Amino acid sequence: MKLVYFAWVRERVGRTDEQVVLPEGIDTVADLVRWLKGRGEEYEYAFENEGVVRAALDHVHVKPEARIAGAQEIAFFPPMTGG
Repeated sequence: MKLVYFAWVRERVGRTDEQVVLPEGIDTVADLVRWLKGRGEEYEYAFENEGVVRAALDHVHVKPEARIAGAQEIAFFPPMTGG
């Protein structure tokens, strides 16, 4: 699965994207975030406030409880404003 990071999430993680193989039991965006936080302090820092970081599955914005099965790409980004 491809993970993509934008704005300050990218800066904190230290990369723009990566390919990962998820372990069993990672079913939702929230599960994925908790798993990422366990991968190192840069991820812990990027996702320290889980309620702030937004996610998109295959370019569609989703909530943390969204199931990730079948997704090709998951993007993480800070809140955005229109203009």
